[in-house]
Amino acid sequence: MLTIHDSSSRLSRRRLLSVGSLALGGLSLSNLFAADSVRETSAAKPSLLTGKSVIFLFQQGGPSQFETFDPKPSAPSEIRTVTGVTQTSLPGVLFGDTLSQLAPLAHKLAIVRSFQTGNATHNIQPIVGPESLNANIGSLYARIAGATHPETGMPSSAVLFPQSVSTKAAKGSGRGDLAATGALGAAYAPFIPGGTGQLLKNLKLALSPDRFQDRQELRAQLDGLARHFEDESPFESFDRNQQQACEVLLSGSVADALDLSREDPELVERYDTTRYAARDDWRKSNRGQRGYYTGHARSLGKSLLLARRLCEAGCGFVTVHCDYEGVWDMHADGNNLNMLDGMKAVGHSFDHAVAAFIEDVEARGLSEKILLICTGEMGRTPRINRNGGRDHWAKLAPLMMYGGGVAAGKVIGQSSRDGGEPATDPQTSTALISTILHTMLDTAQVRLQPGLGAIARLAEKDPITGLL
Repeated sequence: MLTIHDSSSRLSRRRLLSVGSLALGGLSLSNLFAADSVRETSAAKPSLLTGKSVIFLFQQGGPSQFETFDPKPSAPSEIRTVTGVTQTSLPGVLFGDTLSQLAPLAHKLAIVRSFQTGNATHNIQPIVGPESLNANIGSLYARIAGATHPETGMPSSAVLFPQSVSTKAAKGSGRGDLAATGALGAAYAPFIPGGTGQLLKNLKLALSPDRFQDRQELRAQLDGLARHFEDESPFESFDRNQQQACEVLLSGSVADALDLSREDPELVERYDTTRYAARDDWRKSNRGQRGYYTGHARSLGKSLLLARRLCEAGCGFVTVHCDYEGVWDMHADGNNLNMLDGMKAVGHSFDHAVAAFIEDVEARGLSEKILLICTGEMGRTPRINRNGGRDHWAKLAPLMMYGGGVAAGKVIGQSSRDGGEPATDPQTSTALISTILHTMLDTAQVRLQPGLGAIARLAEKDPITGLL
C-alpha cells in the first residue's frame, strides 16, 4: 500500500481528498497498471473498441413501468398509472405525467416496453449478475480496453454513488458489490470516487481539507507533491505500477474530470436537482426519515453531469447508482412510499436530470458517442396493492435508452393488456448486455483475440431487436 500524508495533518489514513465540494476519496491506481501487460499485448488494440462510452443509470429498487414509459391509461383503475399521463413528441406514445421534461424528448429516445429481467429480488442485476459473468459490465469493458485510458490515465470503468457528488447524501447498507470483477481480477475493478472500492486501497492522498479551498490551492499542493517525488529517492524505489499511479494522480487528469467547478455555472444549475429535495411528506416512510429520498434528489443531476465529464476524459463505462437502499421500491409499507408519493420523491428528479443530460449531450455533439441506459433490477406488479403501492415483479420492467447510435424515436415491443408481461418482442438482460457490448466493442475483432472467449460469447448473444 502507498499512502501519501501531510505531516502536519491529524487526519486518518481514510480521510477523503476534496476537490471543490466533490469527494474524490483517494485514487487507488497501482492495481490498474498491473494490467499493463494485457493492455500492451492483445487487449488494447484500437480495432477492438468503437470509441463509444456507456452510462448506466441503475434505478435501484425497481421502477414501475406504469408510472414511467407504459402508463396503460385505458386499463382499469387498479392497473393504470396513478399519476396521469402526458403526450410525448411521438404520436400516440404516452408517458406517466411525472416525466414531463422527458416527454418532449421522446423522439430522441428508445423505449423498450417488452423488457424483462426475470428477477423479483433486490440485487444489482443486470449490472452485476450471472448474465455479466458476475462482474460489473464496466469491468468486462476494462478487460478489453485496458484498465486505464492510454492517453489520459482515466480508469476505464467507474461507479458513482450519491456520495460522489453530495456530502449530505445518506449512505445505505448496500445491495451488492458494484465493484465486483468475477474471475477477471481486481485490476479491472471500477474506480469509485468518494468510495471504498478495491481501487482505492493501494494509493491514497490524505491531506487537510482546509488546504483545498479552491482549485488553485489544489493544483499548488499537487505540484508540491510532484516536486517532492522528483527530489526524493523513495519514488525510485516504487515499482513501475506505483510510479505510474503517482504520475496519473499528479497529472491532474482524473482530478480535473471530477472537478465540477470547471463547468459553466449555468450548466451546473441546469443539472441541479436539489430543488426536489426535503419534502415533508417523505417522512411517512423509513427511507424518508433516513434521508434517502432527499439524498437522491440532491445528487442525481450532478451525478449524471459528472458521468458525462468522466466519459469525455476517457472513461468507457460509468455506473450511476441512484442509492444503496432502493428508492424506486414503492410498496407503500412502513419502509417505502406509495406510488403517488414515491414518484414525487424520485420521479421528478429523475425526469429533470435525464432531460438535462440529453440536452447537454446534444449541445456538445456527443449523442453518437455516449449511450445512456436507464433501468432497474425489476419492474412492479400490474395491480396496485391495498396501500396504493406496487410490489416486486420479474416479468416486465421499464427500459429507456438514449444516444450511442441506437435507433431514436422507437418503441420496441409491446406489453400485455395489463402491463404484466411482453406481448411482442420479449427482451432480456442478456440482450441488454449484448447491446452494450456491441455499442462499445468491435465484437467481430474481440472474437479473434485469445483469452477473451467468455466476453466474446456474451457479445455473440442477440442484442435488443431493432436498436442497432
